[in-house]
Amino acid sequence: MKNPFDFLEIGIVDLLDILLVATLLYYLYKLIKGTAALNIFIGIVIIYVIFQITKLLQMELLSSIFDKFFQAGFFALIVVFQQEIRKFLLMVGSSNLANRKNFMRHFHFLKNETSSVSTNVSVIIKGCQKLAQTKTGALIVIERNNPLDFVKNTGDEMYAEVNIPLLESIFYKNSPLHDGAIIIEDNHVVATRVILPVSNERTIPQRFGLRHRAAVGITERTDALALVVSEETGQISFIKNGEFVLYDDHDELINMMTEDLE
Repeated sequence: MKNPFDFLEIGIVDLLDILLVATLLYYLYKLIKGTAALNIFIGIVIIYVIFQITKLLQMELLSSIFDKFFQAGFFALIVVFQQEIRKFLLMVGSSNLANRKNFMRHFHFLKNETSSVSTNVSVIIKGCQKLAQTKTGALIVIERNNPLDFVKNTGDEMYAEVNIPLLESIFYKNSPLHDGAIIIEDNHVVATRVILPVSNERTIPQRFGLRHRAAVGITERTDALALVVSEETGQISFIKNGEFVLYDDHDELINMMTEDLE
């Protein structure tokens, strides 16, 4: 008896193809999740399904209209999804994936237990807590793999090991260094009074000011981590990949940041 599924010849290359497509769609979903782009993407998928149905039913006029739409709409999609495309290319081009230690981190059973983080995250968070108690505004950017030279050059050069009194003195409201952001690299403050690119993302709540928009802006363009202390509420915000990351307490924040910096 002839097997009705003989036409299904799936090899290793086919499985790899399916896996790569699934991975691509997963990361695409992560990029647009919670944004207006998700609804646009769903709308495009629905239109594409209808287009394939019209082709299958040989509805020549309607299918030709959809065909022209998809041909002309390619450049429109680039404009609509420019933020998401930039984030995706940043993620692909980031040296995080090329870094063996960071790559192995994705496989927990192969994780190197002796790996350590040079940046003292605990001290930075405790410094932010001290600033939060007095509602002293602060903007701290921690460099990871993408170089931040293009923003370091906008501020004043410094090379001082991170400690709580240093953070308090830099962001003290009468200090000449308190305006702008500081850049931390390898547990050292390497630049102060840094001017960061401000995000134009409209989804950022109105209650957040320029510090938060600058933190979103730099983390949209690079893989840096950012901490913001609000001078209105004293709240400490953690921003990564252009998004606010929620946490329950400061211990959880320390753990998350430590994992991101490994």
